[in-house]
Amino acid sequence: MPRYVTVGLDGSPESRAAAEWAAREAQLLGLPVRLVHVWEPVSEPIAQAQLRGAEAHRGWSQKVFHEALEGLRLRHPGVEVTTEEPSGDPAEMLVKAAGDAELLVLGSRALGGVGGFLVGSVGLSVVARVERPVVLVRALEQAADEHEMDSVGIPSAATAFRSVVLGLDTSHPDGSLIGFAFEAARRRDTSLRVVHGWYPPAYFGYGVPVDAELYGSLAVSQAADLTDVLRGWRQEYPDVEVVEQSRAGGAADMLVEASREASLVVVGRRVRQTPLCPHIGHVTHAVLHHATAPVAVVAHG
Repeated sequence: MPRYVTVGLDGSPESRAAAEWAAREAQLLGLPVRLVHVWEPVSEPIAQAQLRGAEAHRGWSQKVFHEALEGLRLRHPGVEVTTEEPSGDPAEMLVKAAGDAELLVLGSRALGGVGGFLVGSVGLSVVARVERPVVLVRALEQAADEHEMDSVGIPSAATAFRSVVLGLDTSHPDGSLIGFAFEAARRRDTSLRVVHGWYPPAYFGYGVPVDAELYGSLAVSQAADLTDVLRGWRQEYPDVEVVEQSRAGGAADMLVEASREASLVVVGRRVRQTPLCPHIGHVTHAVLHHATAPVAVVAHG
């Protein structure tokens, strides 16, 4: 079955940024891009009452969609781009479209200032249900943002990629998550920075004096666990430089901080056996809303 880099495109700035990212990633992967534009049906009475407005909006949407399509083909001539325009619930249609996708790419809207980014209800629903990797791209994302500054400090897409950042829980390491991050780093010919946040035992926070020696031994043990998890992967990917970061504190904060110097942040989502209650996880949820680089969410068991 052919694989695609599939992107949800509705004409918004965030979806256009997602489409541009998808085309760049498709070039790295050697895969075609599929643009999915979902038409959401309305009930007959509403459709009749709003016929003119609906027709005008549909015409505008089609114009924006096809302009985005032609622009993508013009800017990325080496990438095959196809389209699909299903009708139905946007979240349901995007989940379905992800079935034969190598990646599903969606946009997230910038809130500005320290507010971070907004992943809407459709995006969160899709992320929580899709078992293929999903990448969220912020509205203002440009190719140069994923690369190092040039020699005079000017953003440039011609320089080396920034590091790929992986958030890793050493107590539940998953091969699909780790492998995705290593492959992403190798495609970009860049380093992989693995971030592991851990907390000291609860009694440290209940008035018990901190034992510096015990705290130090915990730090050494946590760092050793991270090294053990990555040892085999380093051997499998000898061309990928790995930087390990094991530190006490919240993993979400560390990942958001690391995203400022990253080309891509990779986090996991554990697949739950309760389909009526899709779950993302608090670390991944926080990273989706606040990371300043594109975020890949990889579902795993």
